[in-house]
Amino acid sequence: MNVVIFGATGMVGQGVLRECLLDPDVTLVRTVGRKPTGISNAKLRESTSQDLWNYAGLEPDLTGFDACFFCLGVSSAGMNEADYERVTYGITLAAAETLSRLNPAMTFIYVSGAHTDSSERGRAMWARVKGKTENALLRLPFKAAYMFRPGVIEPVHGVKSKTGLYRAFYVVLTPVLPVLRWAFPNFILTTEEIGQAMLAVAKNGAPKPVLEVRDIRAIVSRRA
Repeated sequence: MNVVIFGATGMVGQGVLRECLLDPDVTLVRTVGRKPTGISNAKLRESTSQDLWNYAGLEPDLTGFDACFFCLGVSSAGMNEADYERVTYGITLAAAETLSRLNPAMTFIYVSGAHTDSSERGRAMWARVKGKTENALLRLPFKAAYMFRPGVIEPVHGVKSKTGLYRAFYVVLTPVLPVLRWAFPNFILTTEEIGQAMLAVAKNGAPKPVLEVRDIRAIVSRRA
């Protein structure tokens, strides 16, 4: 299986990349982002671009893939709706439209978020934009598309967020995560679990297109 990962230097993307490189069923991993990952691996090929709204120059690198794991995203904190939509919706659809044309048999998996608003009419700005993005992806002519909606994400195996505020948050949260996992089993996932679930869905599909935390955890449990 050949896979392409967008946002492989982010926290979720790092975890997904790790699982892809470890999986014997994955032959080739292509990463796309503004910066290289800094990882050396025989399976890994990297494409960098500062213009993630335009993929015309990268099309030769984006052909021949079975799955895309789209982990690229930004926090909505401090952003107005137009700017957040330009990044969250604009970059995602620019990539997805290109990939669906070049790889019609591809499975596309998008990292969204818990409480995303599929109606696109709710009060939370970020949730409306994520919902609009999900809905647009589900209309594209992929073999299949799945929306992953994690809640709290626990970084493991050395994965770190690029955002200083998030890193500080995880330092504070780490001692109580075992208790939170016990109390709220359907709210917390590790980066490892997300990566493993994405690979399982890319290989075998899933019973529905929108997957909440409990659905993602169930996929990982069946995989084990």
